[in-house]
Amino acid sequence: MYIVIAGGGKIGEYLASVLLESGNDVAVIEESLETADRLSVVLQGRYLVIHGDGCDSKYQEDAGIRRADVFVATTGQDDDNLVSCEIAMRVFNVPRCIARVNSPKNLRIFREVGIECVSSTTLISNLIEEETMMGSVSVASSLTHSNVVLAEVTVGRMRHHSNDDGVRVWDVDMPEGSIIFAVSPSDDDNIEVVGSETYLFPGDTAIIAADAASMDAARSVFRGL
Repeated sequence: MYIVIAGGGKIGEYLASVLLESGNDVAVIEESLETADRLSVVLQGRYLVIHGDGCDSKYQEDAGIRRADVFVATTGQDDDNLVSCEIAMRVFNVPRCIARVNSPKNLRIFREVGIECVSSTTLISNLIEEETMMGSVSVASSLTHSNVVLAEVTVGRMRHHSNDDGVRVWDVDMPEGSIIFAVSPSDDDNIEVVGSETYLFPGDTAIIAADAASMDAARSVFRGL
């Protein structure tokens, strides 16, 4: 995969290092010249470091955003992360945008516009890495003595369905061995068991059950909505 990261601080550097070690191509956009120079020396693998503002479309384009599979904003400013993700998603049509959210009260804002987000004061880089590599699937639990896994999937901005009207869960073509059985709307803390009129919208969390062999295929379905 080709991943563009906005923000080369501790989290951005760690994430870039992990992704590079996994064989991915990475570009980092960093506003601080000192930090950008240091990253150019310490990173190893197929990488590009851009000195500039991640909220500026010019620097995103310099980073090769048009061919990016994932854009990740990891700065310490929520407003910068929101703007940079919006540009990547709406101007350059990046398939998946993930943001670090520093203030939990801002989570809903990001989800309402279809940006996948992570908020944590500890192990934030590990969580972002999981979001990037696992397609926004976090394993909730493995059923004892079984290969069936329960997982949560955050619905990103949809390219093949109306983001305003959503898509009916029963119309989502899940692979054999997997099922969406509950949905947690982005604007509600409740969980709704799927019925005939349950819809998915960007920012919603779908709870799925799948056997281990079907998990990758189930993940791909949400990327293609």
